[in-house]
Amino acid sequence: MKIKIAGLVNDSITDGVGIRFVVFVQGCPHRCDGCHNQHTQDYAGGSYMEDSEILEKIKNNPLLDGVTLSGGEPFAQAEKLLWLAKEIKKLNLHLTIYTGYLFESLKEIQGAFDLLKYADVLVDGPFVKDLRDYTLKFKGSTNQRIIDVQKTLSTGKVELITDEKWN
Repeated sequence: MKIKIAGLVNDSITDGVGIRFVVFVQGCPHRCDGCHNQHTQDYAGGSYMEDSEILEKIKNNPLLDGVTLSGGEPFAQAEKLLWLAKEIKKLNLHLTIYTGYLFESLKEIQGAFDLLKYADVLVDGPFVKDLRDYTLKFKGSTNQRIIDVQKTLSTGKVELITDEKWN
């Protein structure tokens, strides 16, 4: 399936714990003021890439600890990213997803919970320029949360990650 992407990063250390492959999807409905990735907001930008081609690039990097889906807004392409997320987990790689949505609102988005089932970590919430904090790890503003997805799905309430590697 073709995914509309803004770009790929083969080995990032700024988009989650460890060495990560990052898929920046193209298109975002949030358009947060001061967004770090403004070039990924326009749905008319970017280019299409087969999910299988992205997977091959991931497989070709033996140093990876995980994969991060960022953007743009990954949940705007939730159904297109689902196969890739399943394959990432088959490789025993950690999966982090960044979203401008709150976890609680993802149930309203077609395919979002199907994709979320494969995530380990969700960084949720819109970027708020007035709450920007450069000392935060892996998030841009203090309103954003770093959520343990599997624990949250198990307990039914949002479970934040307390591990100092993430905070």
